[in-house]
Amino acid sequence: MNITTTTEKLEGLKSDLLILPLTKDGSLSPALRAFDKSVNAIIYRAFSGKDFSGARGETLLLLPEAANHKRILLLGLGAKKEFSTDKIREIFSNTIIYFKKTKLKNIIVATEYLVTKSITAESATQAAAESLLLSNYQFTEYKTKPKETEARFEPDTLTFSVDTKANAKSTEKGARRGQVIAEAVNYTRGLANHPGNVMTPEKLADAALTLAREHKLKVKVLGKEEMQKLGMGAILAVNQGSALPPKFIILEHKGRGGTPTVLVGKGITFDSGGISIKPSKQMDEMKFDMCGAATVLGTIKAASELNLPTRIIGLIPATENLPSGSAMRPGDIVKALNGKTIEVYDTDAEGRMILADALSYAKRYKPKMVIDFATLTGAIIQALGMEYAGSFTNDQKLDAKLKTASAASGERVWQLPLAPEYREKVKSEIADVHNTGRSTGGGAIRAALFLEEFVDFPWIHLDIAGVAWTNEPKPYRPKGATGFGVRLMIEFLK
Repeated sequence: MNITTTTEKLEGLKSDLLILPLTKDGSLSPALRAFDKSVNAIIYRAFSGKDFSGARGETLLLLPEAANHKRILLLGLGAKKEFSTDKIREIFSNTIIYFKKTKLKNIIVATEYLVTKSITAESATQAAAESLLLSNYQFTEYKTKPKETEARFEPDTLTFSVDTKANAKSTEKGARRGQVIAEAVNYTRGLANHPGNVMTPEKLADAALTLAREHKLKVKVLGKEEMQKLGMGAILAVNQGSALPPKFIILEHKGRGGTPTVLVGKGITFDSGGISIKPSKQMDEMKFDMCGAATVLGTIKAASELNLPTRIIGLIPATENLPSGSAMRPGDIVKALNGKTIEVYDTDAEGRMILADALSYAKRYKPKMVIDFATLTGAIIQALGMEYAGSFTNDQKLDAKLKTASAASGERVWQLPLAPEYREKVKSEIADVHNTGRSTGGGAIRAALFLEEFVDFPWIHLDIAGVAWTNEPKPYRPKGATGFGVRLMIEFLK
């Protein structure tokens, strides 16, 4: 799809669909009044006849006679004082139903009313482009005959109409950024939505190799023997129960060089819980236990296409966690890459173990910072629900940046403490640490404190267990994997 911008007046343009975002007060700018006159005051009549009020998210499809635009979709923005970039994403997600009903080749979006004192033309257009492409995502790869309602819209051209030449360049930049980021999020969703019998550790490694080839990235994939030589005892212990070998993926976006930012993604391609097996209900969702890994790949994809200057290294420990005669047992003691010993209380607390080796490996890069993404604990869902990721950090300056990126991206995070009172709860009597503890409460905090045992650099841990996938459609987030973290990280890194 070709995304363009134009400063030409609306009455001089042609489209299959013109999207007109309008505020609740019903006022029209001189440019929109001139356009409305050219279509027989159809907009004025919609407001005066109370067919359309401009309330946030409201839509009204108009079919003007003998006009350059075959369809005009009025899109309510609500009151300007309620605006935010994420509100723009939510509002534009309401338009997608109209795209799927008709084969539209040329869509124009008027941007005049999206710009406010606090929202630039660039950020407004980025949010709108993201929403249109994110809302259009569907995962139908395994359906032999997708339903007509599942067909995606594929217009040839999506054009953003700009009211002034001064806004044209920033609008074009925002549209391009929005397209790249949305496509990276959808790529992330696609990786995570595959079932466990398809998205194996090897296939995840193949995805990284393909991404590296297409974007000229540096890549290396360590196999089981190489991991044994390095002493990655924690990930190898988790892998014991699987017939499939583990992979350790190293992917690099060089940027302008310098000290790297390291992104670590949990890559459990299917998690049965191992010997400490999970209940069968909803165990199918454990294909999503590699969402952290998918986020790292999607972030590097977007960073590369946007030519971000930051040098980024992605580390992905990938394995299944399955029960078998050779599986890791509760009570086992294993040695991680940094030499620390781990007593296994619960084989279903495997994510923190593979991250222990990955965080230890990150040290060799002398990183500026390390950020890990992991569907780590059910406890984070109990604490924050399904809208917020839990963040933990040993550097409050990083947390301040993360909050700013969260507000801009609409991907919500909430900081929880690395509470020193709980630190003793991850100590083992017969090894250095244990992987869960026998105490109750504070599960997400205890998991983060376990990870901190393998960290000696500025670090953020993001527990995304509540936000990595959804069973209920949300604005611009269909059922399945959400791709959480890609938009957040691009905002953070840019």
